[in-house]
Amino acid sequence: MCRNITTLRGLEPSATPAEVEAAARQYVRKVSGVQKTSEATEAAFEAAVAAVTAATAELLSALPPRKVPPKTEPPLRRLARRG
Repeated sequence: MCRNITTLRGLEPSATPAEVEAAARQYVRKVSGVQKTSEATEAAFEAAVAAVTAATAELLSALPPRKVPPKTEPPLRRLARRG
């Protein structure tokens, strides 16, 4: 599995919709091999991102809280902290 996808469950504060979408986008990039969309791939790529984002949000809301937070911060939080 892609090592660049950060664990979102157990973050404080909870993962934002933007963080969930960023993780979904990274996953879809990895499994599809599409790094930059073209006219031929954009619709399918964006539909997959939307489906994975929805499934991820549903999964995170259904899981019980973690006892220990994840070891790493999501990339969007690291960028916000720097900037």
